[in-house]
Amino acid sequence: MLLAIVGLMINGALLADEPLSVVADFEGASVRVLEIDQKSRSVSFMPGGDPKRGWPCWWCFRIDGLTVGETLTLRLQGSSSPVEKEKPLAPSWAMPKYATFSTDGKTWQQTDQGNRQDEWMVYLFKPKTQSVFVAWGPPYTPLAATTFVREISERSAHATAVELCRSREGRPVPMLHVKEGERTDQERFGVWVQARQHAWESGSSWVAQGFAKWLLSEDEQAAWLREHAEVFIVPVMDVDNAATGNGGKNALPHDHNRDWSNKPHWNEVRAAQQMVGKLIDEGRMDVFLDLHNPAPGDPSFFYILPSEMLKEPMISLRDRFISLAYARISKVRSEMQMSSKPRMTGSSYHPLWRQISSNWVSIQGNSHTVSLCLETMWNSKDSTTTGYQAVGANLAATVSEYLAERPER
Repeated sequence: MLLAIVGLMINGALLADEPLSVVADFEGASVRVLEIDQKSRSVSFMPGGDPKRGWPCWWCFRIDGLTVGETLTLRLQGSSSPVEKEKPLAPSWAMPKYATFSTDGKTWQQTDQGNRQDEWMVYLFKPKTQSVFVAWGPPYTPLAATTFVREISERSAHATAVELCRSREGRPVPMLHVKEGERTDQERFGVWVQARQHAWESGSSWVAQGFAKWLLSEDEQAAWLREHAEVFIVPVMDVDNAATGNGGKNALPHDHNRDWSNKPHWNEVRAAQQMVGKLIDEGRMDVFLDLHNPAPGDPSFFYILPSEMLKEPMISLRDRFISLAYARISKVRSEMQMSSKPRMTGSSYHPLWRQISSNWVSIQGNSHTVSLCLETMWNSKDSTTTGYQAVGANLAATVSEYLAERPER
């Protein structure tokens, strides 16, 4: 009778009468459930997502029916959906060393390191609630971006929440506009920061948030940057795929970061091009930063055009910025060694290399423009909301340090 009331003991924990179930009906969710084993208390799954809307490597869902203290097993398999050349994406793109989980959908933690078993990656952990959110990495939804931009603008007189545009599916694309003091726009440096041109790369949005929080802090360097620059921050560019749980990378007809052409397909790119183009026309496109997460084992930190495709002073200014940034950011990425040598994105990198955002800005920009793609590693113990935001804060401090060396306008 007692067992009938309280349930069975499995893995040293009380098993509730309610079975495990998977929920994926919220913003940013994506999963294809393969099996739920009630006896072993495990969920076997692979990423969801439509391959036409980008690489299916992102996964995020909620598990209900847990008993506090029991061991939950996640068994992850790479997506079987065909992508390029009709072959599935390499499983490693979907398999972080540490899965991410949350008991409230707001605060995200890492599991212990997963264990690769043939085609499976297995994660074990003990949630302390009856429901738990699990994900490839700490999610950052379009709603989170809208909320952050609004709240930080309400707290700071120097920040304004604006809308870059509406997406093709009608979603708002939130943007933060920051400047302080009485300087005219023409007297200010122009700084553009954008993240998530590939929707699955959620860590880049946290880097953008860290940048914004530092910029609006009481740090003296932050105040200097606000007073001498006009800064635009877009935490999520590909809002449609971020909202629907699709990967975004290599989406058809091409992804956002291959769309910087004379006739952009994506509304976000068209709007960003227009604003960046205005800064170029005014001669003050000083720093352009496109934030990403790289391949699973790629230590490259910056992606740049080969120097032979650029002219001075752009080359020396870019190299100075990279040196300052690497000195700061390498200190907060302790687990994996970052490479100080940038990776080149010229003609051998991709057929649409001219349409990559940072390349487009380098080619179209002013002679003093620093335009970079910054990749923050996602497959490490540092790949947390705290770790990502620390990268963003140090990146913002780098912008301030770099611009302080430049002649004032």
